[in-house]
Amino acid sequence: MQDESPKQRVNRRVFHVEPTHTGSRLDRELTRSLGDLPRERFKELVQDGHVRIDGEVATRPSVKVKGGQKIEVEMIERDRTRPGCVEGVDYELLHEEETFLVVYKPPGMIVHPSETVRGGTLSERLAEKYPGLPSPQGEDRPGIVHRLDSETSGVLVVARTEEAGVELKRQFADREVKKVYCAIIYGEPRFDSDWLEQPLGRGRQSERISVVPVSEGGREASTFYRTIERLGRASYVECEPKTGRTHQIRVHFEYMGNPVVGDRLYRGKRVLRLAGGKFKVARHLLHAFRLTFGHPVTGERVTFEAPLPEDMQQTLAILRREAAEED
Repeated sequence: MQDESPKQRVNRRVFHVEPTHTGSRLDRELTRSLGDLPRERFKELVQDGHVRIDGEVATRPSVKVKGGQKIEVEMIERDRTRPGCVEGVDYELLHEEETFLVVYKPPGMIVHPSETVRGGTLSERLAEKYPGLPSPQGEDRPGIVHRLDSETSGVLVVARTEEAGVELKRQFADREVKKVYCAIIYGEPRFDSDWLEQPLGRGRQSERISVVPVSEGGREASTFYRTIERLGRASYVECEPKTGRTHQIRVHFEYMGNPVVGDRLYRGKRVLRLAGGKFKVARHLLHAFRLTFGHPVTGERVTFEAPLPEDMQQTLAILRREAAEED
């Protein structure tokens, strides 16, 4: 058996082959009896010497097992965690009060940790600077009452007290918070402004959301957009999501035929080459520009904005220049 790597955890499992399973391949028996890992991973464990049959190291995943045999497995669990932000990236404090904070989340920073993300997330960094933040959305999400995708930049409000967390979370749930996003999309929209109201539901891929009819279980989703600037191959738009479905804005623009520039998941068949291919868009160009909500103590409506990030400003500058050269 091989030594445990510092970045691996070993979970030792033992079972006996059922008499009715005599003649089954070892990798199939491992998958059927344990099932914690994909069959291909069990094959790797056998080939790497982490499986014994009656005390002897097994070397072939295809070896046939017999009823009553004792199977011992070192279930090597790889450390698949990754940092919650790109190196050198950090949030910016826009506003601070005793009950809440407003921050700018840059692209490349994940809002809160998960099973596969640890270290450097927004909530972890906030918790280091502001000990005792409430956790209205779970113990691993201190201060967080709403979120943005890792590639989406923009303004976020963070709760500093339990009362503020409850109130802000309620406002988001009751759709009392006004959110305004800016985006650069492929092509030019048909209308200067319009409502996109296609219901959304889960697609075939686990991470993807697809537009589906309500009759098939779709959820209500509403996005209003305004075309700010038409630049030929792309357009600069402002949008206000009435609902807050996962990836809502990105899916709605793809459905309209004008996906967000740089979106690798909802991109249709569009590709945008800028500056003769010398300028590369590194993420989907969606930015949470403005957030308006009721002050968690006074109830007064307050508004906070996060300026357009540099990559979107650069993209717009190139598009404007190239559009002017084509005229």
